[in-house]
Amino acid sequence: MSPKTLGRNDGSRDVANAIAELAQQAPATLAPLAAIAYDYRWAWEPRATALFAAIDPEMWRRTTNPRHLIEAAAPRRLAALAARTEYMAELRAVSDAFFAGAADPAAADAGAGPVAYFCSEFAIHAALPIYGGGLGVLAGDLLKAASDAALPLIGVGLAYRQGYFQQRLDPDGWQHEYWVDCAFDRLPIVRVGDRDGGVLTVSVPIRGRDVRAQVWRLDLGRVRLYLLDTDRDDNDPVDRWITSRLYVGDRRTRLTQYAMLGIGGVRALAALGIEPSLVHLNEGHAAFGGYERLREHLRAGTSFDDAVAAVRAATIFTTHTPVPAGNEAYGVDEVEAVLGRYFDDLAAPRERLYDLARLRPGDSGEGLGITPLALRTSRAANGVSRRHGEVARAMWQPLWSDRAVDDVPIGHVTNGVHVGTWMAPPMQALLDRHLGSDWRRWRADDARWDGIAALPDAELWATRSALRAALVEYARTRSVLDRLSRGDTPEYVAQAAEVFDEKVLTIGFARRVATYKRLYLLVRCPERNLRLLADVDMPVQLVIAGKAHPQDHDAKNTLHAIFGAKAIPNVGRRVVFLENYDLAMALRLVSGVDLWLNLPRPPLEASGTSGMKVAMNGGLNLSVLDGWWSEAFDGENGWGIATPEGDPQAQDDHDAAAVLDLIEHEVRPLFYERTAGGLPVRWLARVKRALRTIVPQFTAARMLHEYDERMYAPPTG
Repeated sequence: MSPKTLGRNDGSRDVANAIAELAQQAPATLAPLAAIAYDYRWAWEPRATALFAAIDPEMWRRTTNPRHLIEAAAPRRLAALAARTEYMAELRAVSDAFFAGAADPAAADAGAGPVAYFCSEFAIHAALPIYGGGLGVLAGDLLKAASDAALPLIGVGLAYRQGYFQQRLDPDGWQHEYWVDCAFDRLPIVRVGDRDGGVLTVSVPIRGRDVRAQVWRLDLGRVRLYLLDTDRDDNDPVDRWITSRLYVGDRRTRLTQYAMLGIGGVRALAALGIEPSLVHLNEGHAAFGGYERLREHLRAGTSFDDAVAAVRAATIFTTHTPVPAGNEAYGVDEVEAVLGRYFDDLAAPRERLYDLARLRPGDSGEGLGITPLALRTSRAANGVSRRHGEVARAMWQPLWSDRAVDDVPIGHVTNGVHVGTWMAPPMQALLDRHLGSDWRRWRADDARWDGIAALPDAELWATRSALRAALVEYARTRSVLDRLSRGDTPEYVAQAAEVFDEKVLTIGFARRVATYKRLYLLVRCPERNLRLLADVDMPVQLVIAGKAHPQDHDAKNTLHAIFGAKAIPNVGRRVVFLENYDLAMALRLVSGVDLWLNLPRPPLEASGTSGMKVAMNGGLNLSVLDGWWSEAFDGENGWGIATPEGDPQAQDDHDAAAVLDLIEHEVRPLFYERTAGGLPVRWLARVKRALRTIVPQFTAARMLHEYDERMYAPPTG
């Protein structure tokens, strides 16, 4: 694909001005630091982060915000760095690598426009908390992969001023939520200005009022992310709240967010001078943007049917949610209360507009669903794993009632993760030494991946041991702080200093605490669990993390039940729950654990990506055969559990017992079986098999390539 010219109002001038202003905070020779700071590529380039960490290691550890770091650094410290020959040489090398040939591919002068990628959340870095879970992580990884591949893509989302909630647990294990304002004006992002020197805004009629949104621009190498923000003085206080929090519990507020993301996002692209060749809806939250693009065609005199066809021809849709509650629908009255005035301006019959979002067109009693709307206005749709594609075809077959389930036009592109973000530097260095530095660019079917089998056992084990030791140290430190802040008993706090041993088999379970993820299976067989924790010959230790949605009371009860066991002997020093799970913590966990547990109730796991990250760091998966693992597991690269069909209680009993059986009789013996030289050779053989089968196939680069070839490319014939 080649991109189409962008207007001059895309924020490039604002980024240049911001870089120039930040550069004034340091000696002139350090000016490249400012340009690097405003390019979030530093988030996955260790050499760049090392440059910032050298300024003030403690401040960098606390903030990981390069703009704030440069602005707050003592002038004498910056002057000292500017005088260091080694530092300046590294700064020049990193700057050259960042910006040599790094022109924005979406700003070229000819050809088709970029892909506009709409998503309700983007996980770019922990310092920008506009993400809640796997959907945002997937979106962030895809943008990063597009930057690496120089594929013209533009991200569109919302600038949540308070982001997702922060988590605190009390001594009894009850979750409490709080929110913290994100200081956008202190981050390395810019507010886009208009041509007259003011702030660029777009307006959307919501609840009978014209709601204005300003636009922030964030750069990730060759890719741009634009975020809409309604927190403006000229908006009604209620409307300023629209982009305040991610995944708010109130349905009406979520509906206004979806309207702003979809309709406002399309209008923002027009105001920025960006003409996309294709719109990619990552989940249905931005589906209302289809109405706005329909409006543009209708205003040009196109008939309704032809306008719908034109919108469909330039849209693809990725569904992520096999859980019915995640596919939201709204009654006509609810939608009219928010978008009635907007629909008045479409000059199209209401029922025809409504029918685009209904399973059964013509049924006036049916509400409007965002997923049906996305499917009806897209030329192609996909699930996010092979198994999820099957589930989605069955789930949405009513939209194609004349077709058999297997003929429903929903395919799949299995998710992948961004290697530069999720593979720890020591593991990357190991592969660099033995595969060559260009392995990151190999295709999944490249035979050179076979070289993984020849990785020296001693080096692989040393790398794994170092990553586990880093996690153990992190868990100890965080456990002390978490327990102190909760007001736990002195005895329980003291145990935190003894938490974990860097030589012990370390098991992880960390993810969004949704009921279908079945965290509660970990305490379903208490006697067996306690015997496992008490074993001194083949000990295990468990790290748990995750947030329950504020309105998911079942999930909160699960957390409470987990905490109920903390006073039992061995639990306090062999099991830790780390509060406030985020991107930074996730990287520590997935890189340090030896075994990753994943226990969703099939078929409710659309894909999952955490296990991919674990495998990329030399860990192994023990997972229910659902989502991505049902196509990745080959019998030798981890362990799989085939959940029987039928009664949920029977499923839970089976899977809880299966987990313990596998850990007791296969996982532990394999981990602790050592040669005379102290190496777990058979365990490492399984690790190598996981690296060989998962690293090439489950990357964001492979995922993006499939989207580009199978979904983004214009249909033929």
